[in-house]
Amino acid sequence: MPTQKSDLPIRNSLRLNPAKLLRSKWTAVSPVNREKHFIVTALIEPEIPDAAPQLISLEAVLTRRRFDLHWHELNDSSRWLQGWR
Repeated sequence: MPTQKSDLPIRNSLRLNPAKLLRSKWTAVSPVNREKHFIVTALIEPEIPDAAPQLISLEAVLTRRRFDLHWHELNDSSRWLQGWR
């Protein structure tokens, strides 16, 4: 039986697992206010028990500013690169 391809475009070859994102490091492709390097500081648990986290909390290394982001957005290679570069 042939496999079907998704209609969604693949923006990055990364296969992210939300459970393993905690303390991972990311680089913003287009830094704003000199905030280039980020660390995932928290997985925000959903209200539904046993559901996978959908949101993560990112913290800028330079300024310590935090913001929440849907973890799927890290797959967008036009905005985020895995690791610090």
